[in-house]
Amino acid sequence: MQTKKLAYLDGLKGLGCVFVFLTHFVFAFYYGMYHYEPESCHLPGNADILIGKSPLNLLFNGNTAVRLFLVVSGYVLCLGFFRNRDKKRLGQSALKRYLRLMPAVLVVNVLVFLCMKLGLYRNQEAAVLAGSAEWFGGFNAFAPSVWGMLKESLYGCFLFGTNDYNGVVWTLQMLFLGAYIDYGMAAFASSFRWRWLLYGGAAVLLLRTDFLSIFLGYVLCDFMHTDGGFLRRLCQNRAVNWCLFAAGLYFMCYPSAGFGYEGTIWGILPFVFVNYFHIFGVLCFVTAVLNLEPLQRFFSGRGFLYLGRISYSLYLIHFPVIATFGAWFLLRFHRIFGYNLTCLLDLLLVSGITVGLSELSVRFAEPLGRKGEVLIGKVFQK
Repeated sequence: MQTKKLAYLDGLKGLGCVFVFLTHFVFAFYYGMYHYEPESCHLPGNADILIGKSPLNLLFNGNTAVRLFLVVSGYVLCLGFFRNRDKKRLGQSALKRYLRLMPAVLVVNVLVFLCMKLGLYRNQEAAVLAGSAEWFGGFNAFAPSVWGMLKESLYGCFLFGTNDYNGVVWTLQMLFLGAYIDYGMAAFASSFRWRWLLYGGAAVLLLRTDFLSIFLGYVLCDFMHTDGGFLRRLCQNRAVNWCLFAAGLYFMCYPSAGFGYEGTIWGILPFVFVNYFHIFGVLCFVTAVLNLEPLQRFFSGRGFLYLGRISYSLYLIHFPVIATFGAWFLLRFHRIFGYNLTCLLDLLLVSGITVGLSELSVRFAEPLGRKGEVLIGKVFQK
């Protein structure tokens, strides 16, 4: 069964954010790994394509990475409730949700606005050099406005998935509105004996939306905290859990390009179900981690925990850094060092800048909503 301390879930969040970061770096500068076009390749012998069609694509499989982050977030959202069944604290968490997410978004988007005003976005030029104009060249190619930036930061990304200024914030719609689906289910359905039928119906309704992942994370949390012989046998059966881990990796590695995977180990799987393959893989993977102590110890390592601590800010900050400094560095130094060495140095520098800015955000931006959270907590204590 699960241990009380689930720090490794923070480690999984950190892992998901690193995969998202690598996805955007690869898409920007090694688009051939995703799109399999020789003209977008830069490694000797078009090795970009070979890497993209191998299990290594998990490192930059953004579709899987986002689903991992959403499933783990859905699991964690109601974890405290399933431990103590305190609906008052559940309501308190629901009221705090906006204040927890918004301040960092606003701070980062203000910086994005200033960078656009100063002409620091060089992604269009870098995309031409990298062969990624189809994807990387289109971001932030408009005249910025203060009102547009504020609309996106204060409510647009949360309610409508608006992501004009920061391309990654489309997922905040799921992290915000999806959280209330989970909170609502926990408050009103978690005590029903036949709630699994209700969950099944809700999953069908969410099947064609990105809310499915965060909802299934909640369902997994309920399942893992429901007493029963089947659950105990699952948690105690190491062989089954290692099989779930292997199956999870297989489906999580399924290429998300939509073509060119014929003849690979995923060739037997129809692409039309790609999102469901990734979600299924993530659920298997997370279930295995929840039940296997060696995996829990691995993802509880200091590096993973640190990445988990800064994961939200890292997620928000990394793409603007890639599109500004990362693009500028490639354009400035590729003739001096060559394309691939420049990109390696670029990756190291962009990673350092992103982690540094994320640490500052964790210390100074994310806490901005805590005064409001404290006020909400005092109201609930009365």
